[in-house]
Amino acid sequence: MKGGIVFVFILITLTSICDTISQLFLKSVINSLDFHINSVKKAFQFVLMIMKVYRVWIGFLFSTLSLCIWLLVLSKAELNFAFSVDSMHYIFIAFASALILKEKFGTTRWLGTLAIVAGIALVTVS
Repeated sequence: MKGGIVFVFILITLTSICDTISQLFLKSVINSLDFHINSVKKAFQFVLMIMKVYRVWIGFLFSTLSLCIWLLVLSKAELNFAFSVDSMHYIFIAFASALILKEKFGTTRWLGTLAIVAGIALVTVS
């Protein structure tokens, strides 16, 4: 690994946080719309409609920031390690969805999230 493991871990955490923020903005936009797509014309109208919503652009901004940080991660770490640790975004999404979007999570989903945490820990120490 070219960069220090702590620095790489911080960068991966930042990219996961940016990705989570992006997904929250995009999901909030979709949740606020009442639109049914059943034709190509409707799909085109939908794209034009969402391009006018500022929260979509904020989501794109955080996605772009996440991509830039990810490219830095790839320059510092092995892809296998980086991609495994990046799985923490599943954890961030689970917590953010429950806390911010008020989505319901059952025991099985939380156990799956804990399994991801355990997997990340195993990859990190190997």
